[in-house]
Amino acid sequence: MTKPLIALGLEGSANKLGVGIIRHPPHPISSFKPRPPAEILSNIRHTYNAPPGEGFLPKDTAQHHRQHVASLVQQSLAEANLTSSDIDVICYTKGPGMGAPLQSVAIAARTLSLMWNKPMVGVNHCIGHIEMGREITGATNPVVLYVSGGNTQVIAYSNQRYRIFGETLDIAVGNCLDRFARTLCIPNDPAPGYNIEQLAKKGNILLDLPYAVKGMDCSFSGILAKCDEYAAQMAKGTLTDPNTGEKITPEDLCFTLQETVFSMLVEITERAMAHVGSNQVLIVGGVGCNERVQEMMGSMAGERGGSVYATDERFCIDNGIMIAHAGLLAYSIGQTTDLVDCTCTQRFRTDDVWIGWRND
Repeated sequence: MTKPLIALGLEGSANKLGVGIIRHPPHPISSFKPRPPAEILSNIRHTYNAPPGEGFLPKDTAQHHRQHVASLVQQSLAEANLTSSDIDVICYTKGPGMGAPLQSVAIAARTLSLMWNKPMVGVNHCIGHIEMGREITGATNPVVLYVSGGNTQVIAYSNQRYRIFGETLDIAVGNCLDRFARTLCIPNDPAPGYNIEQLAKKGNILLDLPYAVKGMDCSFSGILAKCDEYAAQMAKGTLTDPNTGEKITPEDLCFTLQETVFSMLVEITERAMAHVGSNQVLIVGGVGCNERVQEMMGSMAGERGGSVYATDERFCIDNGIMIAHAGLLAYSIGQTTDLVDCTCTQRFRTDDVWIGWRND
């Protein structure tokens, strides 16, 4: 790449609709020097929130994306002080994610591509999180803990692939937190996981929960079922601390849930670090914003002489800029997606993607 390249990214795999614009400085492909930092020109997001006690349905989420995508693209261009002629490539989330919302964004990307006569790049959502995390934090070759509403994976790079060393065997950790928020009728605004985190800070009684770690894999459905059982007992006033007899509160249940699932995540991440010989951990995905999981992971990494890298909600939570960035990395080495192939898929494995822009 011998000239600056600018990409517009569209993300809509779940209830967040994101539009971002990024510029990569000139950097010859043959150069062995590190690529100069990318310049974030715009990063706008609009969230669909369902009422408390309910989850977001695919059809409602897709309608939200269709309603807002055009205005978000206009806002993004205005914020970046650009016009459509300045954009080199349109990048969009190909998957994984919810089918109907993904389709809405894919249609928007195809429409912009045809209107502006620009090439397209379909991006793996997980790769977007990883590459954005690496870009923002400067982590070189970390073990990646990818934790979100739809995904829980422990990942490390090897031979131009991001290899999955461990993952959830049923539901994702973010889905576990979100569904328990519904049980307690915790508001979805700004996010159910965030609201659980705030309640957990006020809890101090730790109850017994299943602890399901199997090698580097983990399971959360049994934990959720037990938490729902505790919540029903609490509603009847029959749930007490077995040691003191003190009544259990919603804050205690949120504290218990977080401490248990985050301990599991720390264990499988440490096992992966030992396996690949890394002393860096990069936490990405919406759950990665949680201060408690960052604190627990930091304690573990510190004991190993390592360090933890994480970003704030601008880049942890689903956003368009991560899609623009990962798409532009692919575009810089000649990868594009033909119009007929600009589809989406709910199942798109992290290790399916060839990482041709890395040669380490």
